[in-house]
Amino acid sequence: MERLFQLQEQLLRLTPMEMVRDCAKMINWEAQLLAIRGAKGVGKSTMMLQYIRSHYEIGDRQVLYCSLDTNYFANHSILDLADSFYKMGGKHLFLDEVHKYANWSREIKEIYDFYPNMRVVISGSSLLSLMTGNVDLSRRCINHDIQGLSFREFLQFYKGINLPIFTLEDLLSAPHKLIDACPADFRPLGLFKEYLQYGYYPYYKRNAVDYYYTINNVIRQVIEDEMPRICKIDLGNTRKIRAMMNMLASAVPYEVDISKMSVQSALPRTTILAYLGHLSNAQLLNLLYSDLLNIKKMQKPDKIYIENTNMLYALATHPVELGTVRETFAVNQLMFQHSVEFGKKQGDFLVNGTYRFEVGGADKKYKHIANLPNSFILADDIEFPIGNKIPLWMIGFLY
Repeated sequence: MERLFQLQEQLLRLTPMEMVRDCAKMINWEAQLLAIRGAKGVGKSTMMLQYIRSHYEIGDRQVLYCSLDTNYFANHSILDLADSFYKMGGKHLFLDEVHKYANWSREIKEIYDFYPNMRVVISGSSLLSLMTGNVDLSRRCINHDIQGLSFREFLQFYKGINLPIFTLEDLLSAPHKLIDACPADFRPLGLFKEYLQYGYYPYYKRNAVDYYYTINNVIRQVIEDEMPRICKIDLGNTRKIRAMMNMLASAVPYEVDISKMSVQSALPRTTILAYLGHLSNAQLLNLLYSDLLNIKKMQKPDKIYIENTNMLYALATHPVELGTVRETFAVNQLMFQHSVEFGKKQGDFLVNGTYRFEVGGADKKYKHIANLPNSFILADDIEFPIGNKIPLWMIGFLY
């Protein structure tokens, strides 16, 4: 265990503190069992280490962070670790990469039951692992979901522009309040285009080659490592799944034809639907349905989107369709805290069962939603709201 404390001290000394996300302040870190859930690469490990640095002195033995993919756990169980840590006066145990440890949920349950005075934080590299544990922790565990940086956070951390969070209702009812909060010289359009290509992940770099390589490596790890191990998919199909991801990145979002996808990928229809579900749980895709209240198991989605625009650009093998980028951004930002349905012929999206949105450029018309209540256009390439035409970049201020 001494080696684990030494590794923790090294990590804490290297953990940057100048970029602490607001969502970290909303987490109930004092819960007896807390799960930090989110896609690989969105900053879960950094968030855990930042909390430790903010609340404990380096060298404090009441707290321990360790990643379960280290060699220590080849010969030690997390249950034994928790027992030794507790007997040494340990109070706060952080277990990262739990999906790398077999039967993690069973041992976490025992730790919860046997050491009620010790707080435990767990985190995994994707939602796949935290949704498929072999023991139900739902009654014991508080879950907190995080995702990549919003446009607001990108401006805060990389451009030094600090602006507040706005609720969707506030943006739609009084969008000029956001304009009033912006600096007089704020010009969002160029910054927004930069964010759409490079600003979603906390490891943002100006070198696009390295940045997109890292994103593709994350995708590869999820498909080739996590999905076969956790979802029991056929290893021989991982190349077909990656090809399907590339195909979706190159296509304009369309009403899904599973039969066509089956032919193109040489996979059965039921297998395609199962894989789409796994990719959605892993936060590599966002699936839209036309009726969230009546979704049946294995029902085909109405539209499929790559999870975020940075991933879309990283996967694309030729220039990305601008309309695809716009819709991908809107779905990514809205789905995080709101329910989003495919709008059929009455707008692109129905949000929270109330608001209808069309997404397009500055010249987008109200043709499909003109006579519908609570209908709005999310328009790219405009700086200011005009009636019910809201700048698309404003949706990046919801968290």
